Amino acid sequence: MTDAQNIDARDTATPAPAAARRDPLALIVRFQSVIGLVLVLIGGVAFSPSRHGQIIFLSPDNIANIIRAISETGIIALGMTFVIITAGIDLSVGAMLGLNSVLTAMLMTTTNLGLVPTLLVVLAAGTTFGALQGLISIRFRLEPFIVTLAGLQMARGLALILSGNVYINISYGDGPGLAPPVFALLGERLFHNVVPVATLVFVALAVVATVVLNTTRFGRYVYAVGGNERAARLSGIPVAAVKVAVFAITGFASAAAGIVHAGQFNFGSANDGAGYELTAIAAVVIGGTSLFGGSGSMIGTIAGSVMLGALANILQLNNVNASLQLLATGAIIVLAAALQTMVGRREGSMR
Repeated sequence: MTDAQNIDARDTATPAPAAARRDPLALIVRFQSVIGLVLVLIGGVAFSPSRHGQIIFLSPDNIANIIRAISETGIIALGMTFVIITAGIDLSVGAMLGLNSVLTAMLMTTTNLGLVPTLLVVLAAGTTFGALQGLISIRFRLEPFIVTLAGLQMARGLALILSGNVYINISYGDGPGLAPPVFALLGERLFHNVVPVATLVFVALAVVATVVLNTTRFGRYVYAVGGNERAARLSGIPVAAVKVAVFAITGFASAAAGIVHAGQFNFGSANDGAGYELTAIAAVVIGGTSLFGGSGSMIGTIAGSVMLGALANILQLNNVNASLQLLATGAIIVLAAALQTMVGRREGSMR
């Protein structure tokens, strides 16, 4: 086989029998992001406090808060989707967000680079960091879990060194030490003060990621590598290059999220982004992307991100402790992974 362009994950696996496709559990896993999102929205309406007879959960201001809150983790989840489809993982994304927020704030306030050069430098730095992690994993045959765990520590350490473990505030104006006022738009809302600009960035990147994954040769390569790496290599697909590229994409996504974070909150902090990797992985897995690689979709990831944002919002409206929110997120990851494993075993037994 020489036409690697036509390879995707479906070409490397035996189709499941009709009985497997009719399996109710398989259908639940297939549409788990939609099912979960609907259930969460119903729960949000049912358990939402009210103010002056209005359900707070459905208020325009609260909806704006939800979609603003998912912007950063949603952007990271887009990049994470590529990595997980190749059966990899990236644990460094939260720390990279903190590092890139610090880098953004520093360049904005201590140099005369200007807005566009600053953004390009930060995005290039994040992409390079991610690509190096992929390269190290491939070159030394190390598990991505180990490499990115080390990357998490390195990114956090670099951020602490650069910032001196203090917040780097961003003030706006035209003089020395002041950031361009246009950067403050990332913290604003448009369309009658409902849609955050940060969310528009997330939506734009989601469209690009969806097109790349679904319509390009690279997207087919990503599915092929995750579905059957050996078959992909024998088909002429540059497996190593694909793996490095998907980690570069997570680095780019983390840098973009770091920029959005700095713009929304007007500061950079080395300690920000902690736990974001858990939320991003949860969004991807809830969205139906298999932790074992070879299958997944950006639409599912987007739905998973919205679901987690809505769930966190419901818990906050009901004054549920933040620690319980983390427990709920962890439980959702385990449940989604367990369902995927059960369906995989049942389909395997039917072949």
